[in-house]
Amino acid sequence: MDTFFLSHGAVTLSVDETIPARAFYKSWLPAAVAGKQAPGAILVVSAHWDTAATPTVNVVHGTNDTIYDFHGFPEAMYKLKYPAPGAPDVAERTKKLLEDAGFGPVSEDHGRGLDHGAWVPLMLMYPAADIPVCQLSVQSDRDGTYHYNLGKALAPLRDEGVLVIGTGTATHNLSKMGPHDAPVPRWASEFDTWLKDSLLDGRYEDVKQYEEKAPYAKVAHPTPDHFYPLHVALGAAGDESRVELIHHSWTNASISYASFRFTAKN
Repeated sequence: MDTFFLSHGAVTLSVDETIPARAFYKSWLPAAVAGKQAPGAILVVSAHWDTAATPTVNVVHGTNDTIYDFHGFPEAMYKLKYPAPGAPDVAERTKKLLEDAGFGPVSEDHGRGLDHGAWVPLMLMYPAADIPVCQLSVQSDRDGTYHYNLGKALAPLRDEGVLVIGTGTATHNLSKMGPHDAPVPRWASEFDTWLKDSLLDGRYEDVKQYEEKAPYAKVAHPTPDHFYPLHVALGAAGDESRVELIHHSWTNASISYASFRFTAKN
């Protein structure tokens, strides 16, 4: 099974029909982007769950809660629900794979549901909310290589019917957002182009070391939390994976929704 990095962009993706990426997410099932057969479960690595130095999985028996980890938005957004069942077996399998690869100890969170980095895209991709979902945290005090290798440890999940998704944003500097109709600033365009070219050309070492290799890296990502999910998804596909750009659009002048498929080498 392929792995994916999906730019979830603004939380208003959940309700705003004018966001171009919304149509992409809603086409996920009809277009069979992840294949004609539904995954048995989904593991989401979200930018919105950062647990410092220790990886953590959410082990939920029953239905995942919907976490409203945002403030100041229309009231209707706080009434949205994504009641997907938990995937405790996949969470435990994820924990074992990571600990066997030397990433332990891995913590368990039995009370955490799905943050908006998970449920906002999933409610458009799999609206029936009938596929079990669990999450794995990022560690923003680590680096890209760490998260890539963490993803490599999760590679067996691909053959076990688990869809591995990293969700963040290809460019993420909220202090530099602009009007929707404003031109894309140079820093955002150059970083976004560098990312696409690096991935499509197989320069994964550069992507791991993006802070040194990419133009405007610290402007595009003042903090790394929205970028590390890409490293995990890329690592889970393996060193010789093939990359495909499956969506690209902008909002707020500087928020790139570039999203990628990673296909493991046969």
